Formats: sequence, C-alpha cells, structure tokens
Amino acid sequence: MTDQLEEVTALVSELMSPHDLVAVCLYGSATTTGLRPYSDLDVFVVLRRGLVEEERRELTARLLGISGAPGRPVELTMVVLGDVVPWRYPARQEYQYGEWLREAYERGEVPGARVEPDLAVLMRMVVADGRVLVGAPASEVLPEVPAEDVARAVVAGVPGLLGELAEDTRNVLLTLARAWVTLDTGAVVSKDAAAGWALGRLPEEHRPALAHAREVYLGEAEENWGLVGPGRVADCAAYLAGRVRELAPGSV
Repeated sequence: MTDQLEEVTALVSELMSPHDLVAVCLYGSATTTGLRPYSDLDVFVVLRRGLVEEERRELTARLLGISGAPGRPVELTMVVLGDVVPWRYPARQEYQYGEWLREAYERGEVPGARVEPDLAVLMRMVVADGRVLVGAPASEVLPEVPAEDVARAVVAGVPGLLGELAEDTRNVLLTLARAWVTLDTGAVVSKDAAAGWALGRLPEEHRPALAHAREVYLGEAEENWGLVGPGRVADCAAYLAGRVRELAPGSV
C-alpha cells in the first residue's frame, strides 16, 4: 500500500501547485478497520480550482499505471473547495478515478466534473476518519455533512447499485447492507461490519448471498455465486434495497 500511496500523492502534488492543493487525505478501510483483500485505496483531494482538460487526461493516464494489479485498486476523488464550502446537497465533484471504469479510460474516456449525491457519504467518511497526507486535515477544511444529506445520498444510490448487480455482485450487496445500516443507525461503517450487522436481521433465505459476499471480501472464500444461486442473489439485493427505501427520509 505504501508505495502506491506515495505514487498517488506524488502525482497529485506534481500536477497541482502548492497554492492550488488544499489537502490530500487517505480514508476508508485503510484508516478504520484496516485494508481487506478487496479493499480499494481511497484518496480524497481538495483543490482551490478546477482541473483543465490536459490535467484530467494526464491524471487518468498515470493512474492507470498506478491502480490495480499487482497492487490495490485506487479510488481517487477530487473536489474544489468552493463547491463544497459552504455545504450544499447534492454537491459538485470535480474528478473521480475508479478502477471499475478502467476499460472506459483505456478507450480514451476521461472523468469529468458532475453533481454527485454520493459525495455526501464520502465526505462524511473523510471528515470522520481521514488521515492527512498533504496539507490541512480534512476536519479543518471540509464541513460536517448533515445526517439528512447522507441519508438522501444513500437512497439515491440504490437504483444504480441494482443496475450493477450482475457485474459487481459482491460490492453491490455489501454497499446495500451498509446503506441499510446508515439509515437505521446514522453510522457509516465498513462493508464487512455492515454485512455482519445485516446478517443478524435478514430473513434466513437471504443470508447465504450476503454471507458469501462478506466471506469473499474478508478473504475467507473464493468468489463463486453459482454456489449461492442467481435467484437468491437477486432476492437478497431486492430485500436490502427494500429495507433502504422503507427507511428513506420522508417514506411512510
């Protein structure tokens, strides 16, 4: 992890001037439960200005060489300070690199700025548990995201997750479990902790799919959804999504 993290930090510091770079923070599993076998290396960057197209292209091209095998997938998210301070929902995200879009990047696509509801969840995690790598601590430069906006973001992400179930089964089930935990308790917890919490509350018929997702995430089993059955996977995802919707702000 250390070499990759140093490469990412050096890349961002090289592309952005000290004046334009407010903070670089490590967050996620690396700063909470510890990295699991399938954990991403999550890095959050706060800038004073937006990126130009040339910077986006160079950042993406070089991250393709840093992220992924033989190291860990890198998830790099950037925001402009003025887009998130003062806080508003949904906020604008300046850039995000995610290994799940590698094929698109290799075809020449470049991540652009967009309004992103999930930024509320990421910023809650960064402020709570982020570790500063460059610049100021996140808690000194980023606002505390209201619990209501975190809840709204969690609910907004459900349709997209269900659409990715076949391609990213493990991550979708674990993320839905974490969404359920967040809406029920107000806490944003690790994926394996969320699955453990949800397994104690799931009907018996839905437990095998989520249990398998957790075991694979922890490195305790090889991923094989044929052992669970596609019907059980889909039913588990539907149940988790239903619990999230039932707890959504404003639901009856």
